Amino acid sequence: MNEVITIANQKGGVGKTTTAVNLSASLASFGKKVLLIDADAQTNATTSLGFNRNDYEYNIYHVLIGIKSISDVILKTEVENLDLVPANIGLVGIEKEFYSSDKKNSELLLKKAINSINNIYDFVIIDSPPALGSITVNALSASDSVIIPVQCEYLALDGLAQLLNTVNLLKKSLNPKLTIRGFLPTMFSIQNNLSKQVVEDLSQHFKEELFLDKDKEFIVIPRSIKVAESPSYGKPVIDYAEKSKGAVAYNDLAECILQG
Repeated sequence: MNEVITIANQKGGVGKTTTAVNLSASLASFGKKVLLIDADAQTNATTSLGFNRNDYEYNIYHVLIGIKSISDVILKTEVENLDLVPANIGLVGIEKEFYSSDKKNSELLLKKAINSINNIYDFVIIDSPPALGSITVNALSASDSVIIPVQCEYLALDGLAQLLNTVNLLKKSLNPKLTIRGFLPTMFSIQNNLSKQVVEDLSQHFKEELFLDKDKEFIVIPRSIKVAESPSYGKPVIDYAEKSKGAVAYNDLAECILQG
């Protein structure tokens, strides 16, 4: 049985796509079969793995509107054990599609799609858009758990209450099994007191939901040039700079998830 994990935060620029791509690649490096679903109209997860819009005709949009099955749009990546469902800018119109049609249970379309391939993959990772709209609701409704990246900067915790409220509402209605897998501090700088304060604030409010490495230290994703550069080469950081601090941090995250 696979595990479906959504990477979510309604704020942009918090390392959501970076986490989706690099966690997926790290899990794949441990021999797990992984499917990364790019559900963000910005298509950054797709381009981060070396694809552009000329490389594929169909994408997650066509799955959500019922034209294609998810197996029809899966792409093989250059990363062993890692497949991709790409996105397209057309996703920006999905809200109109949902509400102008007679589709019933539109919040469960992604769940239905994933169920059709759920014994093929060990992990399905969903990169959701930076908003709490219908796509994010679809992603959370299809998931076993959610990982919430939190940028180590001012107002980092601002808006988390809204996301947590959405998670709780979905647990009560569409997806009772949904849990918070953990909060992940991103763009952490050891020289920056604000970074340390954000992690301290998270530990005070959500200590049990922070990830721990093998030394029982909180896992944080460092601010890293290598992590920032790797998408421009179409590679996850473990392939671009496997010994970098960012690659090590994402491997630690993958190990923590594999331990349950």
